[in-house]
Amino acid sequence: MGLSDIAAALETTTTEQRSSRVPTVDDTDVSLRERFEAHADALPCAPAAAERVVEAHGSGTSIGESAREAGVAPVTAAKLLHRCGEAGVTPLAPEARRIVRDWVDGRVSRADALALTGAEPPEFALATYVETHDPVAPLVEAVEGALTDRTDAAVAKRDSLAETMSSVTDMQF
Repeated sequence: MGLSDIAAALETTTTEQRSSRVPTVDDTDVSLRERFEAHADALPCAPAAAERVVEAHGSGTSIGESAREAGVAPVTAAKLLHRCGEAGVTPLAPEARRIVRDWVDGRVSRADALALTGAEPPEFALATYVETHDPVAPLVEAVEGALTDRTDAAVAKRDSLAETMSSVTDMQF
């Protein structure tokens, strides 16, 4: 059996090709502000301010600077970024976060939780917000491109400084 025989057999069994692509919905024409307006009740600030915070933070500015540019308090910007799925917004270490969860669940008094965490009241309040409010999936999707630019900028910066860094193999004893 040669290739022409195999091809002829395939032609007789395959008369129609079906598309096996997954259908997608393209909503890239929807602005970030419009996405925020659709979920305004889940935001700790106005949609316009939320848009400014995310755009500023996505370009590499700190949470505090992003908040100043948007005209909101830094803790509000941190809450917004948490609701949008930004990791690392909590000011407490994992063990201190566990203590906050114990306080939220009623296993520890607030005074004891504050003492055990060593957190200042504003830090404790932000950590409590983070532990009691989950990221909102539509908001996470809405800011996906805006906040990944920040990661790309960090990678580009690291790559530009790569030749100044040493590796473990460079160390000699």
